[in-house]
Amino acid sequence: MKLPRSVWIGLGVPFVIGTVAIHYEVKVRLHRQGSGQVQQLGNVKVGEPAPDFSLMDLSNHPVTLASYRGQKVVVLDFWATWCGPCRRGMSRLQKVQDKFKDRGLEVLSINQGEAADQVRNFIDRKKYLFHVVLDSDRAAADKYGVQAIPTMVAIDKVGNVRWMSVGYSETEDDDLEKLLDLLTEQPTKLEFPVNTQGGR
Repeated sequence: MKLPRSVWIGLGVPFVIGTVAIHYEVKVRLHRQGSGQVQQLGNVKVGEPAPDFSLMDLSNHPVTLASYRGQKVVVLDFWATWCGPCRRGMSRLQKVQDKFKDRGLEVLSINQGEAADQVRNFIDRKKYLFHVVLDSDRAAADKYGVQAIPTMVAIDKVGNVRWMSVGYSETEDDDLEKLLDLLTEQPTKLEFPVNTQGGR
């Protein structure tokens, strides 16, 4: 049965309006979430314990987040080689590693779903020295509610999340370094809140 043109138009108009509304809503939400500091990703909130995970590094050794608790401040960086903003942020990550490694900082660069050889070639070519681990099935990313990369998370020596950021912005380099300067000075219990410029 062939429907009249007016029926098709009647069905099509709500569909087009609905589609535009959905796209607009998604765009607005993404813009609001945007890049920058955030106070919550999924179920993970600043000031609460960081979810544990165990991943393999490029030398095929297991790396467990809990093993650093009580010993080191940890910065997690969720990334991939195909991600332009991730690549731009790598020099910042190396700078942070160089500045704070002797003060008890461990950078865990968490690659998302790429083959070990591909990741190793990239890291070797760029001569990065931070610790790279492979999140092959995105299990760690899912625990942290990562929806976009790069996403960075700073965890204090007690094991609590102290800072989270989505996207790459050069203006946040100073905020991260100020926070790490404080966290690496205090070996045990930390007072809350520590918040540089607030969250979104």
